[in-house]
Amino acid sequence: QVRLVESGGGSVQAGGSLTLSCSYSGRIFNAHAMGWYRQAPGKQRELVASSFAKTAYADSVKGRSTISRDYAKDTVELQMNDLKPEDPAVYYCNIVPNPSYFGDPTIYGMEFWGKGTLVNVSS
Repeated sequence: QVRLVESGGGSVQAGGSLTLSCSYSGRIFNAHAMGWYRQAPGKQRELVASSFAKTAYADSVKGRSTISRDYAKDTVELQMNDLKPEDPAVYYCNIVPNPSYFGDPTIYGMEFWGKGTLVNVSS
């Protein structure tokens, strides 16, 4: 059974914080980098953070986000601080084929996704 289940989204005021959680199962995830993606209305899905041997972040969230992976629990979290008006999106977790590439992830042909968790930011 292969699954990706995201949780922890919600609506917060600008400048607030959220911790997003992802629970996954399946051998395919064990030997790969895992990360968080997001897709805002009218925009491409983008990688925002990855974790494997080391962590990496998109410029848009660098310095205010922290990704952490728990191999024993098969979870990966994304703590987001100082949320901004450009952060609202549906956030997804998944394999990261290339942790150094923060362009369009659709070039890798990834087809299996969870339903994501919605993040909203209010003024």
